[in-house]
Amino acid sequence: MWPLYAAGFTTAFGAHGIAANLGASSAGHIRSLLVLGGLLALYDGAEVLLKPVFGTLADRIGARPVLLGGLVAFAVASACFVLADNMALLWLARLGQGAAASAFSPAASALVARLNPQAKRGRAFGSYGFYKSIGYTAGPLLGGALVALGGLRLLFAVLAVLGAAVAGWAAVAVPTVAPLPRARQTVLDLARRLTDGDFLRPTTALAAATAALSVGVGFLPVSGAAAGLGPVATGAAVSLLAASAAVVQPRAGRALDAGRITSGSGITAGLLITAAGLALAMLPGILGLLLAAVTIGAGTGIITPLAFAALAAATPEERLGQTMGAAELGRELGDAGGPLLVAGVATVTTLTGGFAVLAALTAGASAAVVRRTGRSTRT
Repeated sequence: MWPLYAAGFTTAFGAHGIAANLGASSAGHIRSLLVLGGLLALYDGAEVLLKPVFGTLADRIGARPVLLGGLVAFAVASACFVLADNMALLWLARLGQGAAASAFSPAASALVARLNPQAKRGRAFGSYGFYKSIGYTAGPLLGGALVALGGLRLLFAVLAVLGAAVAGWAAVAVPTVAPLPRARQTVLDLARRLTDGDFLRPTTALAAATAALSVGVGFLPVSGAAAGLGPVATGAAVSLLAASAAVVQPRAGRALDAGRITSGSGITAGLLITAAGLALAMLPGILGLLLAAVTIGAGTGIITPLAFAALAAATPEERLGQTMGAAELGRELGDAGGPLLVAGVATVTTLTGGFAVLAALTAGASAAVVRRTGRSTRT
């Protein structure tokens, strides 16, 4: 399982390590906010378009070759910029990284499910989420240190080595998992499965959790700065949010496996806790900032492993890659939609109003999730 956790770390570190340091890089490539925005959008845009495609491919040819191919492609894309160090290659490298992550991320999730019995999937997805959270936390910090030492080329070089190393590790340690026979699936069959409550409810919870995380990372520093807090305090709050999510995820997964909670009750509680964290962000000063960070992190840390375990339990094993790819698409939409919603409301009212609207929507989502997701401890 460790190479799969490393793959999760790689995609998170690659996404946030570069995104957090493109604008501050001293390499001279970023000459306008429009260019910066385009570079930031490339990675996520590729993931939105390609994750369902590669998830389906993983079901067809096996998740292991898609995992290995994606990691190798990530290393090659990163190395392109290291070798050439020009603007055109920066765009190509960022697009290539996003496309590669679109392959190995859903493949890794599918393998986490396939390689663990149902009774242990909560813990497995909790551990997988833990290492992704570490990647999200370490990306801006370690990425900034690497850029300070050697510019963007050093950061891309480290990512190339990381991708190649994890690919080699996975080639040795991840067993071959043969694709399962699949019944013929029409477009209508796919649409029915992806609009069924067993898929929509966990995916909606994942989207809400990701939206809250993205809003917390993006807007808690803005709220802190408006209250007169310095960058150290606001940066600590963001790190606290990520650390809270990382610590909670394995514990939530273990509680599910032990039968202490059901996925439905846990996800509902996670959504309500996340909503409470967004409401706490409306409080002024350092106390509101820190309470919001811890609470949002805890709520999303509960949701993530339980929702993925629920998706795995409700999906035929021969379709796991397709389901994980589609669920990841939901997360990406939440990642983009949450900040857009809060920013739009804040433009008309205040940032406090933006937090309030997202908190209300997140709390409202819990009512939809609880109806059927909680019927068993696994679905």
